[in-house]
Amino acid sequence: MTAYGLHASHEQIPPADLLDAVTHAERAGFTAAMCSDHFSPWSVRQGESGFAWSWLGAALQATDRVPFGVVNAPGQRYHPAIVAQAVASLAAMYPGRFWAALGSGEASNEHITGARWPRKDVRNARLRECVDVIRALLAGEEVSHDGLVTVDRARLWTLPAEVPPLIGAACSAATAAWCAEWADGLITVNAPRERLREIIGAYRDAGGRGPLHLQVHLSWAPDEADATALAHDQWRTNVHAPPVSWDLDSPELFDIVSEHVGPEQVARTVNISSDLGRHTAWLQEYADLGFDAVMLHHVGRELGPFIDVFGDKVLPRLDVTRPVPATAKEFRCV
Repeated sequence: MTAYGLHASHEQIPPADLLDAVTHAERAGFTAAMCSDHFSPWSVRQGESGFAWSWLGAALQATDRVPFGVVNAPGQRYHPAIVAQAVASLAAMYPGRFWAALGSGEASNEHITGARWPRKDVRNARLRECVDVIRALLAGEEVSHDGLVTVDRARLWTLPAEVPPLIGAACSAATAAWCAEWADGLITVNAPRERLREIIGAYRDAGGRGPLHLQVHLSWAPDEADATALAHDQWRTNVHAPPVSWDLDSPELFDIVSEHVGPEQVARTVNISSDLGRHTAWLQEYADLGFDAVMLHHVGRELGPFIDVFGDKVLPRLDVTRPVPATAKEFRCV
């Protein structure tokens, strides 16, 4: 059985509207949620970028049982001790309802510090240091560290009863295998089935344990042309493979390089259809691949109709479960 959740896109939707959406989604039958953590959107057309961590506190309070996750990039915009403190506080207030996915980040969010944007191998090494710092702090240790990040005698005075999972974020088999060294689970984004199998296999073959999460970009509207136009308007800046998606540093640049991206190219990264049966089949395929949680990101800026229709017509046709409590001890790699 698979948990089907709502992805809350801070780049596209004001935080108050996203808060309404997640409470609506819980009532409609979605059993999980997650959000992005951006400083800027991917496109000027998207036009938003609320602060994820303050929103998460409000969202956890406003909902009853739904667990939440966030994808975060420690090391440049965020000092790892601050990430650890944020994780600990949310987990202490909402036991078993919070997890954090950690990745190496994108220049569009991280350049604001004025620090140099490192190479990918350096960013991965920095992330690995941050993971060790965050884990040690969540374990109650005092941490000093000198490396790609510096920590001076940090200690968390408020600790959760159970340490929440730190999930690895990966979009390639190589990164998934690397995440297996340290992660309590894995999250990736929708891709062709064979590529998803490779990512899952690389993670598991390298010893990776814990739940598998998938973020699915989709576009639905009652009319096929409207679903296609919506996806093209809002998500054509997100079709570019790394290193473009990592290294461009402003929404304006993403818009420029996406000027000639057509709807057919967007359809390679977004599940576009007015047919609810087709969306159901896509979601079932992801469950059949072994994903424990599938987070639905409707790329439109109006979520109400999507939530109502998918809650009424799609989720009842899937084997939906509520996820196990989010605690790291069940998933810690050994």
